[in-house]
Amino acid sequence: MSKIKLSTISTTAPKKLEKDKIKAATQDILAELDELQNLLYAQHKHAVLMVIQGMDASGKDGVIKNVTGTLNPQGCTVSSFKAPTTEELDHDFLWRIHKQAPGKGMIQVFNRSHYEDILIQRVHKWIDDKTAYKRMEAINDFEKLLTVHNNTTILKFYLHVSREAQQQRLVERTEDPRKMWKYNEKDFEEAKLWDKYMDAYEDAFRYCNDVPWHIVPADNNWYKEYLVALTLRDTLASLKMKYPRLKK
Repeated sequence: MSKIKLSTISTTAPKKLEKDKIKAATQDILAELDELQNLLYAQHKHAVLMVIQGMDASGKDGVIKNVTGTLNPQGCTVSSFKAPTTEELDHDFLWRIHKQAPGKGMIQVFNRSHYEDILIQRVHKWIDDKTAYKRMEAINDFEKLLTVHNNTTILKFYLHVSREAQQQRLVERTEDPRKMWKYNEKDFEEAKLWDKYMDAYEDAFRYCNDVPWHIVPADNNWYKEYLVALTLRDTLASLKMKYPRLKK
C-alpha cells in the first residue's frame, strides 16, 4: 500500500461532534458489546485479538479500561508486553506473543504488542533495518496464521496522539497525584525521538497491512473510546453469531 503520513491525519475529533452525544452513544455500544461477547463465548467458533499501539500517553490504558472493562472477564483478557525477559530473548521475538494469542470464544487485548519489536528496537538501533523488514514478514505470517488457521479476527489500533497533547499528559503525570504512578522519567527521553517513531510506525503501516490498521485520533478521550468501541461492536456483529442449540 502507499505510505501513510501521520502528519497529515488529524489527532482530534471533528468539530461538528457533540461530546455528550458521543459519550452517550458509546454507552449504548458498550451495552451491545455485552450481548455480542456473550455470543462469542457461547458459540466458541471465533476469536478476537485487539492490538493497541501508540506513543506514550496516547491513552492505551484508558481505552482498555473504558471499552473492555465492562466485558465478562471470563471471556476477555489483557496482556501487556514490556522489555523482554532473559528467557524470552533466548527465543524468537514472536515466542512470547504467540503464547498470549486468543483461544476460540475469547477477546484478547494486547497493550503494546509484537510491533514493539520493529518500533522501539528499530528506533534505538537495537536491530538494523534488514532485521526489521524480516520481522515484518514474520509478523504478516503470524497474523495470517491466526486469521486463517484459528478463525481469529485481528483489530489493530494505532492511537494517534499529537505531540502537544502527549507533552501535556506527560507533564500531568508529574503534577497530578492520581497520575503520578504512571510517571516514568524515560518517557520524556523517548518523546524526543518523536520523528523517528513516526517513521517506524509509518513503515509498520505500509509493510504490515495484510490485516489493516485503524488510525484513531487520540487527543480527545471520548472520541477515541467511541471509535474503538464502535469498531469492536461492528466487527463482532459482522460475524453473524448464533447461540448453540440443543440437539433433538
